[in-house]
Amino acid sequence: MQPKPTDLNPVDERLLELQNEVREHFGWGLQADIDSALALASKLDDYEIESWSKPWRAQTVASLHRRLVLRDTKVAILGAAITTDEVEEILESNCLLIAADGSCGVLDTLPNSVSERAWSRLVCIVSDGDGGEGTVAAVKRGVPVILHAHGDNSDSWSELLELASSQRSPPPIVLTHQTPESIEGMHNPGGFTDGDRAVCFARALGVQRDDILLLGTRTDLVGEWSGTTNPKRKLVKLQWMAEVLQHLGFLV
Repeated sequence: MQPKPTDLNPVDERLLELQNEVREHFGWGLQADIDSALALASKLDDYEIESWSKPWRAQTVASLHRRLVLRDTKVAILGAAITTDEVEEILESNCLLIAADGSCGVLDTLPNSVSERAWSRLVCIVSDGDGGEGTVAAVKRGVPVILHAHGDNSDSWSELLELASSQRSPPPIVLTHQTPESIEGMHNPGGFTDGDRAVCFARALGVQRDDILLLGTRTDLVGEWSGTTNPKRKLVKLQWMAEVLQHLGFLV
């Protein structure tokens, strides 16, 4: 069967190879990534929230495809070093936004009228659950979450699900993982950090390279909106992010 954009397959196999290389570099085992992914998929089903069921998750991907791909629009990926000036400038166009985890927190620092306009442009956040206040704000606003599982974030995704499930209207959720396995109800579009995974997600969905803008994507410093992190290790991770983005044709 011919793959569809809504399958969220990586645009090429090199992206999966890079995930293996990252694991080897840091000495992380594949099994931990698999276990976290399977646990996340199972936990989501346990909530019995209709909008989180597998059919609804597929509909969420289709809805994102319609908004980001079928309409004539540019897509800006907000990285952890995003500034208010960058957001205000991009809002002058009809550009839509995807936030790398807590980077959407910058939207709440804008003047009220501008802030609401920015939030209305935010199509989804790509998160592994540790983005802090920005991620919490997005969940409370019902912004779709592309929720990622990896070997050491079970506590983070569990806390995010608890928060999301407590909302009157829980946000739509799509699940991603970083293993070479095929996991029902989950996708692996490629990527390692939230920033490059957001780009991999957009490309897998069908957004063209030339329609993607990177804002606040820095590899030389840990951005203000990085959330909980080890700064020294984060800088090493950002070099891997750069490798993924460069492979996708971005100069970072």
